[in-house]
Amino acid sequence: MDTLYTVFHFIVAIGILVSFHEFGHFWVARKLGVKVIRFSVGFGKVVWSYQKTPDSTEYVLSAIPLGGYVKMLDEREQPVITEDLPYAFNTQTLLTRTAIVAAGPIFNLLLAIILFWSVFMIGETGMRPVIGQVEVGTLFDEAGFVNGEEIISINNEPTPIWSEAISLLFSYAMQGDQEIVVAVKDSDDIEKVRLLKIKNEDSEHAELLYKRLGLKPWSPDLDPVIGKVLDLGSAKQAGLQEGDLIITADNEPIKNWVQWVEYIRSHPEVSIQLVVEREGVRLPLLLVPERIEDEAKDYGRIGASVAIPEAIMDYLRVEYSLAPDKALFAAIEKTWFYSTNSLLMMGRMIVGKASAKNLSGPISIAQYAGKSAEMGLVPFLKFLAVVSISLGVLNLLPIPMLDGGHLMFFAFEAIKGSPVSDRVQILFQNVGMLLLFSLMFFAVFLDIERLIQ
Repeated sequence: MDTLYTVFHFIVAIGILVSFHEFGHFWVARKLGVKVIRFSVGFGKVVWSYQKTPDSTEYVLSAIPLGGYVKMLDEREQPVITEDLPYAFNTQTLLTRTAIVAAGPIFNLLLAIILFWSVFMIGETGMRPVIGQVEVGTLFDEAGFVNGEEIISINNEPTPIWSEAISLLFSYAMQGDQEIVVAVKDSDDIEKVRLLKIKNEDSEHAELLYKRLGLKPWSPDLDPVIGKVLDLGSAKQAGLQEGDLIITADNEPIKNWVQWVEYIRSHPEVSIQLVVEREGVRLPLLLVPERIEDEAKDYGRIGASVAIPEAIMDYLRVEYSLAPDKALFAAIEKTWFYSTNSLLMMGRMIVGKASAKNLSGPISIAQYAGKSAEMGLVPFLKFLAVVSISLGVLNLLPIPMLDGGHLMFFAFEAIKGSPVSDRVQILFQNVGMLLLFSLMFFAVFLDIERLIQ
């Protein structure tokens, strides 16, 4: 069921993003007087089609919903009668052809702005970005961060919630050698500035960076009281209920939730004799944590969360939204930030300053789609916006077979005064196809490797 849920939302995401990309080509072509023969959502066998007249555009839904395409009138693809030549793509001016080709990636960036704009207006509820215990020897320790400080901004960009702070911090840190300016305030509301120094070797891989940062959210000293209990977890099977207070585990007193978690993690598939207090009555229970296999070390899990007092929840919970005008400016800034950051990351990978293992293939993207959709509408919209930016930026790269490759040929045409020969274009397109398939194969290989691990 989880797999079907993930696949469904992956298809929805790709369908929206690629169709919007192709709609950009379609809309601009129509506006500039180029005849569009077919606009297809999906590939392969035609499932449904509509055509108002034999001479108008055919709108198509195809069987494979992973993309789409726009077919324009073009002498290079089919014979064109004399009276239709003014409407063929290949007979248009250089400026017109450039606008049509560039429209796809530009529409992806416009879609990202629309999605971020919606997110900022809808608003989201998140956790206050309060720093937890700082590990000795980490980058946060070296910068002087202290347990309990709240992150206000990163490089002057506000961070109202934890997820926004993490996203911004990683986006900047993955750019390599630099100082990141982090504004914080302590429990007395006194503001301070921390300089987080990032070196190139720290940012070669996302997992390495996470460990080097040593960043954890603040966690209060909570009593070992059971909160939500998952239906399929071993906690449910053992009879644990919401509100149960853990008194002892194998006759060892449990004083707080952290101690309880550590005990569970260190006892995978081991029977634990519990004593819990429920409504003033102490009860014995037998609990067997399930074993979770990890690359470093296996650990135990029971499928239960901690009960957090409402006063603490009120402090940690932050509701964040913007007025329409401010949301629009914030959406443009966010799209620009992620676009430039994507280009910088690609450049760092090309020159070997960042690990190629940071690439995400279709399997990883599908997993992100499913997880974000499960979290709610706003996380899914943010996911769509980020992937739309990646799709737009990728298509602008000067690689044959991509829109950026066509724009590159148009640039050569502008310089030399005549189109690049078909022979040269075909040669470069074959090279581009080889590069793209190699990149796709490598990304899928990385995805499979992650799944195995």
